[in-house]
Amino acid sequence: MLKWSAIFFGIAIVAAIFGFTGIAAGAAAVAKTLFAIFMILFILLFVLGVTIFKK
Repeated sequence: MLKWSAIFFGIAIVAAIFGFTGIAAGAAAVAKTLFAIFMILFILLFVLGVTIFKK
């Protein structure tokens, strides 16, 4: 999921350079959403790994 976030971030950067502001905004929004989902899952699994699965 982090890989897809990086890909959409790259698309947003390239689109912004060429002046496609609508495409850049859309790709940036997708990248932000995927990154947020990745971070939530990472934190959740980290907490579960430290607490429940420590046994």
